[in-house]
Amino acid sequence: MEALRIVFMGTPEFAVGILDTILQNNYNVVGVITAADKPAGRGQQIKYSAVKEYALQHDLKLLQPINLKDENFLAELKNLNANLQIVVAFRMLPKVVWEMPAYGTFNLHASLLPNYRGAAPINWAIINGEEKTGVTTFFIDDQIDTGAMILSAQTAIGPSENAGQLHDRLMKLGSQTVIETLQLIEKGDVRTTIQSEDGELKTAYKLNKENCRINWELSAKEIFDLIRGLSPYPAAWSYFRDGNQEWAVKIYEATVIVENHNVKIGSILTTKKELKVAAKDGFINVLGLQFPGKKKMAISELLNGLSFSANADAY
Repeated sequence: MEALRIVFMGTPEFAVGILDTILQNNYNVVGVITAADKPAGRGQQIKYSAVKEYALQHDLKLLQPINLKDENFLAELKNLNANLQIVVAFRMLPKVVWEMPAYGTFNLHASLLPNYRGAAPINWAIINGEEKTGVTTFFIDDQIDTGAMILSAQTAIGPSENAGQLHDRLMKLGSQTVIETLQLIEKGDVRTTIQSEDGELKTAYKLNKENCRINWELSAKEIFDLIRGLSPYPAAWSYFRDGNQEWAVKIYEATVIVENHNVKIGSILTTKKELKVAAKDGFINVLGLQFPGKKKMAISELLNGLSFSANADAY
C-alpha cells in the first residue's frame, strides 16, 4: 500500500485540533482546504478561518476555493496527488471532489451517527438533554452525514456541561478517532457499517436567532439545557422588559431550580446579588449574561448598576 498523502478540509477551531493531531502523528498533509476569507465583526475586517491561521503558521499548502466545482480548483486539487482526504466541519463536497483520492474521503462528525446529522451536533445533543454523545468517522457519499461509518467513540455529557466544554472534549476524542481511522486505512483493514435509517432520528439543525430564543413556558430543565447548549456561542437569548424599557439579553450561564410556585411565568425576581426568571416548574437562576452594547458580566455586576421593578419580566 502507498504511503498516505492527505488533503485536509476544515474551517473552525474544532478542525484545527484534528489537523494538529494528524501532523503530530507524522502523517503527510500535502494540502489544506478551508473557507474563503470574509469580513467579520463591526469593523468588517477580513477574518481568516482558524484552519487558515494554523496552515499559515505551519507552512502548509493552502487552497481557498469559493466554488468547489471550479475547474482551476479541481486541477490544483488533482495536482496535490493526494490518495486520501479528511473532512472536519467544512461543507458539502461535490462528487467530483470526494471521489478523487484512491482511498476515498472520510469525515469526522461530532455525534454518534445516524443521530444529529447536520450543522450543530454538539449544541443539539445538550439542548435535547442527552446524557451521552460522541464522534463518528465515515466515508462521504452524496448526502450530508449519511455515509458508511468506520469508527465511533462515545462519551458521557456532564449534567451541567456547556457546549464549549463538550466541544473541547470531543475535539480530543475526535483526534484520537481520526488517528485510529488512519491506522485502519494504512493496514487495509477498514470495515464499514451502513447507517441505520430506522426509528426517529434526531437532527442537528443550523442555529438561528429563532431557535436560540428562550421560551419561558418550557420546563426549567429544558431552558437550562438550551442555555448551556448554546454557551459560549452563539448564546441563548430573551427579551427582558421593565416598564417601557426592553433589552435583548444573551444568557451564558445559569443554574436550575425545580420547585412548585405560583409566580407568573417569565417574571424576573431579584435580590441584591441574584436574578431568577420563573419557568413553569421552577426558576432559572441567571449567573452570567450580556446586555446589548455591553460586555459579558456576572449577575452581581449587573445588579450593582441596574435594578428591576416588581413587574419586570422576560419573554
